[in-house]
Amino acid sequence: MDVTGFPFIAIAAAFGLLIFTLCLFGVRRYNLRRALGTVDASICTAGKSWQMGVCRYQDNELEWFRLLSLSVRPKHRFTRSSLELRGRRQPTEAELVKVQPDVVIVELKYEGQDVLLAMKFDAYTGLSSWLEAGPVIGIGTWR
Repeated sequence: MDVTGFPFIAIAAAFGLLIFTLCLFGVRRYNLRRALGTVDASICTAGKSWQMGVCRYQDNELEWFRLLSLSVRPKHRFTRSSLELRGRRQPTEAELVKVQPDVVIVELKYEGQDVLLAMKFDAYTGLSSWLEAGPVIGIGTWR
C-alpha cells in the first residue's frame, strides 16, 4: 500500500467514528423519550448556566439527564419527599435566549438549594401533580 492511502483511511475511520457516535446519541435519546414519565426540561442549579436535558419521573425520585451526553446515569437525582414546589414564572429577558421557547420557569427547593427547571406548561402540570400525589413525610408508608 502506498503512502497516499493512509490519509484516506484515517479520514474514513474518523467519519465512521463520528457517524457511530451520532447513532449512539440518537439511540440514547430515543430510549429516554420512549419511557413513560419523561419530559424535556432545562435545569439551572445554584445560579449556574442553563443546561438542556430530559427529566424522568420515578416512584420516589425525579431524575435529570443531560441532552448531549452518552451516560445512562442521571446527572441529578431529586428525592420526591425533599422537593418543594415554590411556584412558576415566565422567563426573564436574559433567560429567553438560554431556554426553549414557550416554557415556564419552575422554581423548586431541594434540601435548601434552589433549583430552576424550564419546561412546557403541560409538563409543569404533570410535575406539580406528581409532587402533590407523593407521600406525606412521617405519615404511613409509601408503597
